[in-house]
Amino acid sequence: MSQLDDNLMEKIVSLCKRRGFVFQGSEIYGGLAGTYDWGHFGLALKNNLKQSWWKKFVDNRRDMYGLDAAILMNAKIWEASGHVAGFSDPTEDGKQFNVMFKTSIGAGEEAAISYLRPETAQGIFVNFKNTIDAFHPKLPFGIAQIGKAFRNEIAPRDFLFRQREFEQMEVEYFVKSTDWEKYFEYWRDEMLSWMEEVGLNMGKIHETEISDQDRAHYSKRTIDFEFDFPFGKKELFGLAYRTDFDLKNHKLEYIDEDPPAGGGEKIVPHVIEPSLGVDRAVLALLLSAYTEDEKNGEVRTFLKLKPGMAPVICAVSPLLKNKPQLVEYANAKVFALLKEEFGRVAWDDNGNIGKRYRRQDEIGTPFCIVVDFDTLEDDTVTVRDRDSGAQERVKVTDLKKYIKERI
Repeated sequence: MSQLDDNLMEKIVSLCKRRGFVFQGSEIYGGLAGTYDWGHFGLALKNNLKQSWWKKFVDNRRDMYGLDAAILMNAKIWEASGHVAGFSDPTEDGKQFNVMFKTSIGAGEEAAISYLRPETAQGIFVNFKNTIDAFHPKLPFGIAQIGKAFRNEIAPRDFLFRQREFEQMEVEYFVKSTDWEKYFEYWRDEMLSWMEEVGLNMGKIHETEISDQDRAHYSKRTIDFEFDFPFGKKELFGLAYRTDFDLKNHKLEYIDEDPPAGGGEKIVPHVIEPSLGVDRAVLALLLSAYTEDEKNGEVRTFLKLKPGMAPVICAVSPLLKNKPQLVEYANAKVFALLKEEFGRVAWDDNGNIGKRYRRQDEIGTPFCIVVDFDTLEDDTVTVRDRDSGAQERVKVTDLKKYIKERI
C-alpha cells in the first residue's frame, strides 16, 4: 500500500468520526473489533443508498416482492443450505473455523442451537412458497431483502470493509433453467447501472470471473464487481448463478402453468443472485466522493456526493447568530420553507461563515444558503455551490425551484 493510499484511508476514517458519519463500536470501553456505529450523517447516507436500491430494484418493477425475514431461524435451514458443514475459513495454523455465530434459544438443557444468519439469502428461499401462495407470481420473478448478517470473522479489518456485523441488499431472481444466461447478463447490466446512478467511481470498478475452485459451493457461475480500495482491489458486490441448489435442498417447487406441452408442470426454478453489501457500498461511495482542492491558498476537503445521496441537501445560516432579525428571517422564511419541501435540510449557525462552509463541504452538502442584511431589504439570499464555491443571489420565493432544478 502506498503512503498516499495509507493517508487516504486515515483521512476517510477521521472525517467519518469528526463529522458524525461512523464511530468505532463500543469506543468508550476500548472498542470491539469488526463493529461500527452509524452516526447521524452516516445513517442518512446509508439510508439514501438503500432507498435508491429499493426504488430501482423493487418499487419501480412489477416482478419483485419485498421481504424482511427473521435473523434467527431454525437450525435445520443452515444444515440444508450447507452452511453448518461448509461455511468455514482457515485459521493461521490451517484448521477450518465455521464463521457462523452460534447461539441458543430457550433455557437450560431444553435450549436449542441456532445461529445469527451469515447471509440474508436463506430467509428469502424459505419464504419462496409463502410468496407464491400470497401473490401467485409468474416466472421470472424476484424476492428482495435488505437486512443484517453476521460472520465471526477471524480478522476483521479495513474499516467498514470487513466486519462481523454488516448489512446486505440482495435479490433472489427465479427463472426457468433454460433462461439463466439471459437473466445473468440482464442483472449484470442492472447492477452496473445502479452503481453509476449513485455516484460510484466507475473507473475503479472491475469485473472478475470467479474460477471453479474459488466459487461458493452453491454457484455455477459468479462475477465479482471489485473496487480499487486504497488497500487493494477487493470485492464490492457479487452476481451469482445459484442454479436450483437452494430450492432443491429445501424441497421447494413451482407449478408452471405455461409449459410448452400445456397444463401445470412442477419445476424447480433456477436462481440469479445480485448481492450488494451496504457497508462496502458506503465506503466505496465515500472514497469515490472524497475530493481535495485549494481555496484561498488552503487545502479544502469536500465530499462530491450526488444530491440524491448527500446526507444534507442544503444548509441554512443567518450571517450572524447574535442578530435576532437575521435569525428569525432565516428560521421562519427560509429554513422552515425548505425543511418542509426537502426534509434533509440543516440549520448551521456555529462559527463564522467560512467555517460553516468547510463543515458542510465535508458533510457533502451541495448548497449553503446565507441570510444577510441585504435579505431583509430585497428578500434574496446567497446560495453557494459546494463543488465550484460560486455564489449567487436568489430570491427566497425561487429557492425551492432553484434547488429542484439542480438535484
